[in-house]
Amino acid sequence: MKAIITVVGKDRVGIIAAVSAKLAANSVNILDISQTIMHDNFTMMMSVDLAGSSVSLKELKLQLAEIGNAMGLVINMYNEELFNSMHRV
Repeated sequence: MKAIITVVGKDRVGIIAAVSAKLAANSVNILDISQTIMHDNFTMMMSVDLAGSSVSLKELKLQLAEIGNAMGLVINMYNEELFNSMHRV
């Protein structure tokens, strides 16, 4: 299954490293990544593939939320099909 992850918060060192390390620890493949800094605010969007992972989308969401809480970030994760449906014009 593919998913979309969004990360937003005040910029600081280690955001990409923390999120990427958690994904790697769960055998989640990063397919695409885009990030930018807007007025000291960090924004990132990732497309990931959970096909090789034994962790569920729900469990991974919880693990990423823990990172978000620890780093003062808002991290959301959506099933790619749901995300695309929500953003279709």
